[in-house]
Amino acid sequence: MTAVTVPGPAAARSGWFTQTGQVLRRWLIATLRQMWGPAMSLVQPVIWIVLFGTVFSSLGALPQFGTTGYIDYLVPGILMMTVLYSGAWAGTGYIDDIRSGVMDQYLTSPVPRTAIVTGQLAQQLIVGVAQSLVVLGIGWLAGARYPGGPGGLLVALGVATVLAMIFCCCSAAIALTSRSQIALISLSQLIVLPATFLSTTMMPASLLPDWVQAVARWNPMTWAVELGRGGQSGSYPDAAWGELGGLVLLAALAFFWAVRSIRSYQRSI
Repeated sequence: MTAVTVPGPAAARSGWFTQTGQVLRRWLIATLRQMWGPAMSLVQPVIWIVLFGTVFSSLGALPQFGTTGYIDYLVPGILMMTVLYSGAWAGTGYIDDIRSGVMDQYLTSPVPRTAIVTGQLAQQLIVGVAQSLVVLGIGWLAGARYPGGPGGLLVALGVATVLAMIFCCCSAAIALTSRSQIALISLSQLIVLPATFLSTTMMPASLLPDWVQAVARWNPMTWAVELGRGGQSGSYPDAAWGELGGLVLLAALAFFWAVRSIRSYQRSI
């Protein structure tokens, strides 16, 4: 991770957006120096789309999938899975900063705590959008089609970004609270796997057991996946506005938790 220079009096006079931009710039430079991380995170969606899409392609003949094939059904789910998994690891950057002493330098500077969180979050979301575009491209090459058009794809990307914000902020809060790489990894695995498989990511709700349907109905992953499918197909679910509102509310609460966690960390040192 790149070092950070403690801002002087000039930084105290600079605006919030300037300070946030400087934090973002640092994280983007670190990303460019370690591009293998974001690149390797795309291996999994390729496997999911190509392998699962091929193995379970016969499921597309079931009436629950309508007139679309399984690839068309699967791609929005893989899109949301990609940002979910990437977001769950976002807190590792904070743990690296804590171990290297960079976080202490940040907290002794006049940079607002919200700028520290927002700058790192913006970097994660930029990477997430790039990954999402690649996933949609891989899906198209695998045979998926997007009748919703460019506008629908923008909706899918926007929903994926909101979902990424939720898990990035939660991961940051867990990292700042536990200060442990092992704890972050363990909790991330404990959350992302149930969030994925207790949703409609892989299967329509009508093909799931009753108890899974009940859980999936209130799973934010289901909301994001269904909205993404609506954008891809151009036909949105009846509860689209409610699902979008729920995701936005969770994103706001997660951001508040991350900011609160960085302030709690500061009081503890």
